[in-house]
Amino acid sequence: MTSLRPAEPPDADLTRLADLHGVATSYSPSPDRTVAASAAAVVAALAALDVDASTPGAARAALTARERELGARLLPPTVVWWGDAGASAGGDEGPAGGEFGARGAHGAGDAPGTREAGDELGVGEAGDAAVAPDTPGTPGSPEALLAALPTGTRVRVETEQGEVRDRVDGLPYGVHRLTVTAPDGRTQLTHLVVAPARLPTPSGRSYGLLVQLYSLLSRRSWGMGDLGDLAELSAWAGRALGAGFVQVNPLHAAVPGAPTDPSPYRPSSRRFPDPVHLRVESIPEFAYVEDRERVRTLLERAERLRAGVLDKGALIDRDAVWELKRQALELVRRVPLGPGRRAAYADFLAREGQALEDHATWCALAEVHGSDWHGWPEGLRNPRSAETARARAELMDRVDFHSRLAWLTDTQLTAAHNTAREAGMPIGIVHDLAVGVHPEGADAWAQQDHFAAGMSVGAPPDAFNARGQDWGLPPWRPDRLAESGHAPFRRLLRALFRCAGALRIDHVMGLFRLWWVPQGRPPTEGTYVRYDAEAMLALLVLEASRAGAVVIGEDLGTVEPGVRETLDRRGVLGTSVLWFERDWDGDGRPLPPERWRADCLATATTHDLPSTAARLTGEHVELRHRLGLLTRPLEEERAEAAADTGEWLALLTELGLLHGTSGGRGTPSEEAEIQAVHRFLLRTPARMIGLWLPDTVGDRRPQNLPGTWDQYPNWRLPVADAEGRPVTLEELASSPRLHALTDVLREGVPGERREG
Repeated sequence: MTSLRPAEPPDADLTRLADLHGVATSYSPSPDRTVAASAAAVVAALAALDVDASTPGAARAALTARERELGARLLPPTVVWWGDAGASAGGDEGPAGGEFGARGAHGAGDAPGTREAGDELGVGEAGDAAVAPDTPGTPGSPEALLAALPTGTRVRVETEQGEVRDRVDGLPYGVHRLTVTAPDGRTQLTHLVVAPARLPTPSGRSYGLLVQLYSLLSRRSWGMGDLGDLAELSAWAGRALGAGFVQVNPLHAAVPGAPTDPSPYRPSSRRFPDPVHLRVESIPEFAYVEDRERVRTLLERAERLRAGVLDKGALIDRDAVWELKRQALELVRRVPLGPGRRAAYADFLAREGQALEDHATWCALAEVHGSDWHGWPEGLRNPRSAETARARAELMDRVDFHSRLAWLTDTQLTAAHNTAREAGMPIGIVHDLAVGVHPEGADAWAQQDHFAAGMSVGAPPDAFNARGQDWGLPPWRPDRLAESGHAPFRRLLRALFRCAGALRIDHVMGLFRLWWVPQGRPPTEGTYVRYDAEAMLALLVLEASRAGAVVIGEDLGTVEPGVRETLDRRGVLGTSVLWFERDWDGDGRPLPPERWRADCLATATTHDLPSTAARLTGEHVELRHRLGLLTRPLEEERAEAAADTGEWLALLTELGLLHGTSGGRGTPSEEAEIQAVHRFLLRTPARMIGLWLPDTVGDRRPQNLPGTWDQYPNWRLPVADAEGRPVTLEELASSPRLHALTDVLREGVPGERREG
């Protein structure tokens, strides 16, 4: 047996095998540099795909088997037919023409522009079979797809709408089951995705508020912001401020723990929202709880918890908030539902089906056995086992409790979005989709066949982080996704779009490829694994079109060539942050506003970056110095930060955007500089302008400081003013500083506000 050293590059057989499975053998941390992935990383990634390449002999055998498998394949697992741009996706007939995009007979491993011996699929001409994941699809017709198959091949289509056809032309938008049978008896089932070619461009221009919901406390919330606060913020921002949207952090269900991981980007489930966000008093049954003394006690404790954060400087304690709400919700559940409410709950159960049953079962089992399902009794680690079925029956009361919580939370989320639209917002609530899920959580348990065992998602070493990153999230397996027609992804999108006017996709580059890190190894010893981006984009466009929703991709950082262009071609907006927009191909100076892209959400900052006030004053450098995070002497860091800010302020002055002076000294005030930053954003052609809510009151503290864990209170800070004093939603509504800043944005985003 030949051992593979971590630094040893893959040989020819291993490289070829990896390519056929979509596993990269090299990556480019910068345009002028290519780094070979280690053979060990490639072997580990293949093993997670059930491919044995542990020895040269095993790799050769696996390569032979893979080439034989692909040679016998009639079609790839998923074929995409792009229809007319902007057409309805609600089930209407698709166009007779259009364009096809297929990953080729090799599935996830196709290399751009290649065609291997044995391929039988042709899209358009026979030599166009392999379509790179970042290309728009090859022009053609339904007949072109079939013409490349062996003569006499029979076709059967079961449409998403329940029809059975023997032709593929004129299919409605949707995900259909295409069965082809060759004359030699070979039969293959393929998922045919028919989607509009492009999402419609958002009408007009709008600005909106960006907020981490937990950080927005009102005098009615129980120690952290909730869905009642979101509805109140949306109604006020839409009616009084002319805002077009409110973007929130991921509201996905968290993994319970002691303490719970506060990051909204490592959820237990992305499919279901977290009931910790519930406004308990808004649940109709709450008013009918019989034990009023117990209710009064809980409300008094909630008041003390809220006062601790708002008046005494305590951090947001998610676990304490949930413990209070859990007790209140146990009381609420004892109140019988009325006939109408019971019917609505029954509809919810029917609509969510197996996914909800799995989620609620995991929650019930976690109460008994702890949240890490890997440590449960062996039979319970399998969601489809007889032991799990018996446990579900025994815990049915708790399963129903958690199902009820999912329904209540979904109801309040929908109500918040409806409130936003009724307040005149053309977009409404913008939800955030995390890039993955916690390995111990409900989704990882229920969908474990779709996750790559022993792998974690992260980022390779680059100029900003020489050690790379490990995010601790198990990646989806591209092969299992393809085999299922990307069913988990489709169900996830459909659930999120039900109560959203737009969806922000964190690390949208993950639709194309993800950096897989073998468990127990540093991020430097990982490699990229490619996904069927053509299919995933088609599903994204299909479901967003059906919902009439906007899609925003978080495409910051290192992005492989072609990705931004592909997303733009499909109508997915990008994300542009002021401080990063420089002429990187030229002199590196701040990018003039007219050179910004139009199809984006433009902002001054994000939850992972310093607030605008902190950046303008240099306080973000001081914070990192206090925490020992600087890699260079303090004076060097200060000088670089000041030079960066100085270049931007000089451009703002040159453009005549910087108004006002401070204390008669002839220098602009901090507030004037923040206003100038947002005037600059208005000068760009960006279709959406995002205003970080803490910037409206001069907050200095970032909500999250990457690279820290217990050194900094990530995800636990309330919105605060320049002195660090928490500011309630009620105080925000009467803040002169906030109104002065939003007036700047309202003047630059003209148009009639739509009344509800």
